[in-house]
Amino acid sequence: MKLDRNALAASSLLSEPNLFPVEWAVSDGLVDYPHAIAVMDARAAAIFSGVASEAVWLLEHPPLYTAGTSARAEDLLAPDRFPVFRTGRGGEYTYHGPGQRVAYVMLDLNRRGPDLRRYVAALESWIISTLARFDVLGERREDRVGVWVRRPDKSALPGGRAAEEKIAAIGIRVRRWVTFHGVSLNVDPTLEHYSGIRPCGVSDYDVTSLADLGVRGTMSEVDAVLREEFERVFGSPTKVTNVPTAAPSA
Repeated sequence: MKLDRNALAASSLLSEPNLFPVEWAVSDGLVDYPHAIAVMDARAAAIFSGVASEAVWLLEHPPLYTAGTSARAEDLLAPDRFPVFRTGRGGEYTYHGPGQRVAYVMLDLNRRGPDLRRYVAALESWIISTLARFDVLGERREDRVGVWVRRPDKSALPGGRAAEEKIAAIGIRVRRWVTFHGVSLNVDPTLEHYSGIRPCGVSDYDVTSLADLGVRGTMSEVDAVLREEFERVFGSPTKVTNVPTAAPSA
């Protein structure tokens, strides 16, 4: 059966009354990718064990490429340009770097409902509603993962298709129904850095960013909107905290 993610998004999106606040952490500076993976692994285990609350961690990475579980070697066009990390998230190759807001989302789907399709729909809705606050129309595509924007100012694609570009990527991993990894939204990264890969294995489409679309919002402004829209879409209050670790915050 074909997944209607729009219908899923219109339904209850993994919200549950009386949930404890989701810890909301923002890291300054650039966070090494292996360190982030170690923190997420520990936090996901602690959430499952009931000794830590759910968390969302916003950060930026130094320039790097990551290879998801479906990555193909031929899609890594410049293997020596940036460090390449194999990772357990779904998807193919993607780029992370300064100017891109990465949001690692660690939620307990044992409580919220063990439904991966609804979870992905919620992540999409979160990004789309955030973009709308900056007057950018983000859209889903049934045949492609991520969030897309139309580019009427650019030449049409082969076959007369309207030009469109990817502004946000989604790559998740779930262990014992606790989520980690998450989404990345291009605020103002160096878009040329994407030329070393075929992002998500797609060659017919380019990537874009808020800055490329003429939106001059700062990272802190984007973070504030992300937090407000997360609370609305997921139905959970948030509590500002430090970088999420295995132990609950004081």
